[in-house]
Amino acid sequence: MTPEAVEHLRRSDKTLARLITKVGPCTLKPHSRRTPFVALVTAVTHQQLNGTAAKTILKRFLALYPGKRFPTPEDVLATPEDLMRGAGLSRAKIAAIKDLAAKTVAGVVPGSRAIAKLSNEEIIERLVSVRGVGPWTVEMLLIFTLGRLDVLPVTDYGVRKGFALTFGWKDLPTPKELLEYGERWRPHRSTAAWYLWRALELPQ
Repeated sequence: MTPEAVEHLRRSDKTLARLITKVGPCTLKPHSRRTPFVALVTAVTHQQLNGTAAKTILKRFLALYPGKRFPTPEDVLATPEDLMRGAGLSRAKIAAIKDLAAKTVAGVVPGSRAIAKLSNEEIIERLVSVRGVGPWTVEMLLIFTLGRLDVLPVTDYGVRKGFALTFGWKDLPTPKELLEYGERWRPHRSTAAWYLWRALELPQ
């Protein structure tokens, strides 16, 4: 994200400015080469698992497609479910990944070029129609794959906890409270969210 974003946040919020000083420069760099399909399959695989377990399962899943860095949606649709179960994917995740593949083939989930032309709201509306993909998953795609500058994931526990720590709140802010407070961070709320995540890593 840009130095302008950090400067805007410093000017608009003195408390956040102190956090920025403690954390240092923003190192958020989106994985822009990932297609929405690749990013969402990866996200679904990681749901409700720790990072190590998810990486192991994803590696086993990718091993079902030798010679390819990542399967195409058509590859996934042609893969028997028992093979995917053997890689460690739950039935719910297999159903989600199959639905994701089908909706990518149908054009509901856009490719990299098409998604770049859509607004954040349009992307969320389209992608939450995929089984197992909720608004939070799409917000992570917007920030970490598409590099959208103004996304505030108000239901994210880490962002809410980081806010409570930074602003000295005893309780976590509700999504509504966080959304209202975060208005002052526009149009750089993705960078603000990144700093709130980093707040959890600071010595308390």
